[in-house]
Amino acid sequence: MTLTWPSPAKLNLFLYITGRRADGYHELQTLFQFLDYGDEITITPRQDDQLRLLTPVKGVPHDDNLIVRAARLLQEYAGKQSIFTQYRGADIQIDKRLPMGGGLGGGSSNAATVLIALNYHWQTNLSDDELAQLGVTLGADVPVFVKGHAAFAEGIGEKLQPASPEEKWFLVAHPGIEIPTAKIFTDPELKRNSPIRTLPALLQAPFKNDCELIARKRFREVEQLLSWLLEYTPSRLTGTGACVFGEFESEASARKVLNQAPEWMQGFVARGVNISPLHTFRCENATLG
Repeated sequence: MTLTWPSPAKLNLFLYITGRRADGYHELQTLFQFLDYGDEITITPRQDDQLRLLTPVKGVPHDDNLIVRAARLLQEYAGKQSIFTQYRGADIQIDKRLPMGGGLGGGSSNAATVLIALNYHWQTNLSDDELAQLGVTLGADVPVFVKGHAAFAEGIGEKLQPASPEEKWFLVAHPGIEIPTAKIFTDPELKRNSPIRTLPALLQAPFKNDCELIARKRFREVEQLLSWLLEYTPSRLTGTGACVFGEFESEASARKVLNQAPEWMQGFVARGVNISPLHTFRCENATLG
């Protein structure tokens, strides 16, 4: 059975860096929420053990793509556990809508969707917790997409606590550049001493992103875009960028601003959701297995 699975974007509604560990990783506090918008991944199980990505991503070698790595990781794990019931391979296609290097979690979301989807198609019956443990080896953000609930994250992003922020409408804008995460986290001027606070305290305070100042300072396009969007609504950087987002109470008000956007801006309107569209889709199709 061929199915097309959602691979949703995420926003960091706030992001604070509270310290830097001896191994170079940063301690943080952040609030993840999904968007009802993202890539789509189509999967057709195969009777053999081949894994084929039929839509290569430009500039990313086949075996380095997180989609292929996630599929192979589950395939190898399921093989070692002897839990395959029928299918062992898959043909995979992606309709890529999310910009790379945008701070929307596209690659991590793709990996999570592949883990969830192949677990379904191959009938390997692993729990979301087991899939999340596999996923964290691919990237720190993969588990939040696998578990599928908006979450407050601490540590280096691996300590997750379910959260239920308000589900607002967002205009998400991309300045047409990529910002490597390392570029932000290695910047000597990055703020790394935000106080550690409880989630209730953070929800009562104005939301901010400690990476934003550096992104605006080092990338003229981000500064230009945020300056434009801030004229209309509270707006912030997501993750380490390059995407920024403005929050709205209605879809109509968000689209009104998008319609006034300068020609050089790429953007879309989407609603924030606390249950991932990936998990909603899986529940809707559970009876088809």
